[in-house]
Amino acid sequence: MQKILIVFSVIVTAFIGLICFAESYNIHSPNEGVTGINAYEKILFIVDLSNSMNDYMGDRTKIDIAVNALAKITSRLNPKIKTGLRVYGHKFGFNPIFGCKASELVLPLRENNTANINSTLARMSAVGWTPITKSLKDAVNLDFAGVMGQKRIILLTDGGETCDESPCDYAIKLVQSRDDIKIDVIAFAINDPDADAQLKCTAVATSGKIYRANTAADLANSLEQALNVTTDVQGTVLMKQH
Repeated sequence: MQKILIVFSVIVTAFIGLICFAESYNIHSPNEGVTGINAYEKILFIVDLSNSMNDYMGDRTKIDIAVNALAKITSRLNPKIKTGLRVYGHKFGFNPIFGCKASELVLPLRENNTANINSTLARMSAVGWTPITKSLKDAVNLDFAGVMGQKRIILLTDGGETCDESPCDYAIKLVQSRDDIKIDVIAFAINDPDADAQLKCTAVATSGKIYRANTAADLANSLEQALNVTTDVQGTVLMKQH
């Protein structure tokens, strides 16, 4: 009888240990949210609202496809994950001096924020330029100011920088002084080799990934991969080579 009680005690202790481990590392069933992302991770979405996002893919615009894909995928995120939204290109300006300043944090990082992100994006228009580097700089220096721990930027864009800066150069300089920020890039329907190389460098320099999406389905799959909501890899993923 004593041996039985000892065995039972060991089993119960192991079971409780597994529960504690799962809670500590945010391990849940697929129906409870994202697996593989720590609940304390901070994710800032930077979304391209430049004029080219009004181009049609089939019978839908790229911005419509992007907004719908984001809404579908982010709704599955664990609400404890802090998310925020920065946009660029949402203000019109013929003059590049004004167009290249059009980057704005519209929703700061906080928990349970994805519904706000999706409803906000649905109300916005794509009209302007593509100041990617300014957006990354502002994200690092302003949006993440005072934010502790690991932080991630998910940049969704349909083109490269159109202002007089280089996101690649900035990313290389960034990692020389910081190792707490990773940039993942979702390159949506980009056919320009120079822009593609620029964005790949931006991601790889920070140990991030670049996802290439050429259709609505590709975009949804890329977002799923970036947010770890599935293990079904259907897109092209380039990771940093060691």
